[in-house]
Amino acid sequence: MALPEIAADMSQPGGQGAVTTRFAPSPNGPLHLGHAYAALCAHDFARAHGGRFLLRIEDIDAARSRAEFVDGILADMDWLGLRYDGAVIYQSSRVDRYRHALERLCNLGLIYKCVCTRGDIAAAIRARPVRHGPDGPVYPGLCKGRKVAQDQPYCWRLDMAKAAAMTGELGWNDLSAGAQNADPAQFGDIVLWRKDAPASYHLAATLDDAADGVTHVVRGKDLFAYTAVHIVLQKRLNLLQPVYWHHDLLCDESGEKLAKSRGSAALCALRSAGRDGREIAQILRSGQLPLGISLSGD
Repeated sequence: MALPEIAADMSQPGGQGAVTTRFAPSPNGPLHLGHAYAALCAHDFARAHGGRFLLRIEDIDAARSRAEFVDGILADMDWLGLRYDGAVIYQSSRVDRYRHALERLCNLGLIYKCVCTRGDIAAAIRARPVRHGPDGPVYPGLCKGRKVAQDQPYCWRLDMAKAAAMTGELGWNDLSAGAQNADPAQFGDIVLWRKDAPASYHLAATLDDAADGVTHVVRGKDLFAYTAVHIVLQKRLNLLQPVYWHHDLLCDESGEKLAKSRGSAALCALRSAGRDGREIAQILRSGQLPLGISLSGD
């Protein structure tokens, strides 16, 4: 792992103080070595610059979050030898904050209710193909301008074209890729508040990073494109914009990124097998894969 250098005038964006990073896993399954690598990047970056490293549990989806996975995350952090600063932060305690931000966006006329099911959207796309963005086909706008009955389940979508027009030219600095021009329009009207759970990842993570004083968002390259969405929200909600470092991903033997959904080797299994977490952390730092470990979990 090669930590990027930061210029003196980039160490404290917006005058927020010392460098602060975070690791923010979701407790919907066991962590794998890809999570370990992401945590190490955020931890080591903060420590290299004399800053703070925070642990945030993204447990806002109550239907999928499990207490045993939270316990596993804490055990994994200790096993890897990673020490975080302050108390663990839980997204589930911040729903009122997210709702307040949603109300602000509503007052700006930037969100609208959507009652579409996945079937509705799929049928509309079959009838009239739409352009594709980083997440696949963009929402075809079926509910834009439509009145929604109060008894219908609905989510809230961001009117991306309107929000981007109000915001103007957007950009960010990435410590890996350099200066970037943001293109949020490629995502279309994203969901900010779900039918079955509170705030989406985009809204919650953006608000949390601001509330926690995160100066440098350290995360994998798989989230690179989402930065454009987060910057729109930062601008419209008057939040400070952090510096970003999108690091390389840890991939398995087939070249695919590690993922819970693909059954990648879990850290808890390695712990149970008696492997030394600190040793594995050092191997990951060196850029070598831990010998004798199947990253795919086979």
